[in-house]
Amino acid sequence: MAKELEGFNFEQRHGKARVRVGRVWRSKDGCRPFMVEWNVNISLLSNCVAAYVRDDNSDIVATDTMKNTVYVKAKECSEQLSAEEFAILLGKHFTSFYPQVFTAIVKIVEKPWERISVNGQPHEHGFKLGSEKHTTEAIVQKSGVLQLTSGVEGLSLLKTTQSGFEGFIRDKYTALPETRERMLATEVTASWRYSYESVSSIPQKSLYFNEQYLNVKKALVDTFFGPPERGVYSASVQSTLLQMAKAVLGRFGDISSVKLKMPNIHFLPVNISSKDHGSIVKFDDDVYLPTDEPHGSIEASLSRFWSKM
Repeated sequence: MAKELEGFNFEQRHGKARVRVGRVWRSKDGCRPFMVEWNVNISLLSNCVAAYVRDDNSDIVATDTMKNTVYVKAKECSEQLSAEEFAILLGKHFTSFYPQVFTAIVKIVEKPWERISVNGQPHEHGFKLGSEKHTTEAIVQKSGVLQLTSGVEGLSLLKTTQSGFEGFIRDKYTALPETRERMLATEVTASWRYSYESVSSIPQKSLYFNEQYLNVKKALVDTFFGPPERGVYSASVQSTLLQMAKAVLGRFGDISSVKLKMPNIHFLPVNISSKDHGSIVKFDDDVYLPTDEPHGSIEASLSRFWSKM
């Protein structure tokens, strides 16, 4: 919220970043223990202008207090919960406990620890680090108004065929040949906005957002690859991106918008030649140079007409 200050518009917020917390839930009823590792970032919008203009810190929530609150609230959660639920819980605390705080923005990145299997059996207490990360952002207002976004980072996907790129603009700077046969590789960053508009309206089903995260990720992956027997042809990264976004909105009614960023990580055909040999090694769609510098950058968003993106 902007304030007028000595003839200027003034906006401020403060918070605590990179609060790393691990939480293990140890069951006493014979169920396997479960753990998460979260990187929590908190930003508070509050009425503490006096600290800037009068050296009066009496309205400031210390960032060290925010850090300690993360650990206390994690301890108080006796039952396993999702990153989304924890972000909302923290947002509710800061906006209700402190009169001067009117909005809390809580972002969490969950590190992908996965239960390991030994001899085909899930291990009781062993975990290994996976690849892509689960992300969430909860914006909670004192009134209970909520904006909730979830996402995935580092979702690496590759297919060795069923991809091409033709019919693009050609001019004097164009060197790229047209093709209907190329590798397609990307590292997807996706985020999706839920349609819930208040803290009280979110589903009460346990670990609902963990389940949705897995379902949305599956929809993205399945659409990228197509059926296992024959796949699906990609005319461009742009075309595939749109189909992935449409799949998410088509399958999940409580998601109002989705954003995708899909760099085109190149696998360049290797052709080796010299002045004496026009082609020492003949390329036959089998040897490539993987490179992500430079890479194509493609991103877009898709939302329902009623979405407040």
